[in-house]
Formats: sequence, structure tokens, C-alpha cells
Amino acid sequence: MFELDAIAVRVLGSLIEKEITTPDNYPLTLSALVAACNQTSNRDPVLALNEAAVSESLEDLARRSLVRGVHRSDWRVRRYRQLLSESLNLHAAETAVMCVLMLRGAQTTGEIRARAARLFEFVDLAQVDVTLEALMDLPTPLVAELARRPGQKEARYTHLLSGEPQEEASGPALAVDPAATDRVEALEQAVDSLRAEVAELRARLEAFVREFQ
Repeated sequence: MFELDAIAVRVLGSLIEKEITTPDNYPLTLSALVAACNQTSNRDPVLALNEAAVSESLEDLARRSLVRGVHRSDWRVRRYRQLLSESLNLHAAETAVMCVLMLRGAQTTGEIRARAARLFEFVDLAQVDVTLEALMDLPTPLVAELARRPGQKEARYTHLLSGEPQEEASGPALAVDPAATDRVEALEQAVDSLRAEVAELRARLEAFVREFQ
């Protein structure tokens, strides 16, 4: 249906995330969007995109009516908002699930519930299951269940915005300390938040300087 590349998926996922978690700073400037795309927390894989790549992706997404550039008299630079959830008529729970899968890759039901907490509060895993089933049962499915790898106990799900999922390479499972992971993610989120603020301030300063050139 969409066949979006990895950059487009990251751009849309980042816009959805910031629309929900930082509404006061939304829509996003190009600089803030680049910072959001390149976050080291809540992202898998971590990317290092430049403004040119993100700008090119925005133009393509705008042609597909999945992104819109907006400008107001009290804004110094153009900002961008996503239209994916609106164009697909997704409700809040579905939007949250799609956002997590777009930003974090394939996830189990438990991982989706935990990592979507800032976006939507699922009552229990059953509600996540119902939401996934709804996304899989659409006329054009947006989510698919991946085949389980050897030794894998729980099913994992992935979005279909980039077409059919590729076969994943199997490997040994690694034990991870959840508490340590949470601490690292909290620190990374704090750093990413500061980076986004710096990017926003830089954009405002550049616009201010241009007015006097």
C-alpha cells in the first residue's frame, strides 16, 4: 500500500510520537524533526540522518498526503505535521501501536504495551492483542505477525508500511536486565530532550539572524 523506506517510516513515527508526547512543540520544525529521528532512546535502529535526507523524505511524504507543511504568522520557520493516523482513521490505541512498531521495529505484545505507555495506556495485554488484531484485519493490513524463531516463546509483530517483512536472521537470545535498560533509556531520553531543545533554539536563532541580513 505504501512501500515506505526506512527514512520515511522514521520521519512519520517521530512526528506521531512528538504529537502525543510534546504537543506544545508540535508541529515540528525541520531541525526538531531531525533531532527526533536521530534519538538514541526509543529507536531501533539508531539513525544519523541529516536535514537534506529528512527534507527530501518530507517532500515525498507530502506528495503522498501523509505529511503537511504548515506555517503561521507567529512562527519563524515552517513546521510539519503527520497525516497518517488521520488518513487511515486510526484511533488512539492503534496509533500508539503503529508508532512503537515504526520506531522500535518488531515487538512482542508485552514490549508494545510497555513501550507505548507514554502514547496510550493499555489496560492489559488483552487490549494490545485486540488492537493488533484490528490492525491485521483491515482490508489492507497494517501489521503482521512474524514467524517465531527457534527458542522464541512469544510472537512478535511488525508494521507493513514498508511492504512484506523480510526474513530475520536467527541468533541466540541474550539476557537483559530490565531495570538497567530502564535506567539507560531514562538517561538517553533526557539527553535527547536537551538535543531537541537545542535544535529548536538554533532554528529560532538562525531565523532571527536572517531577519537582519
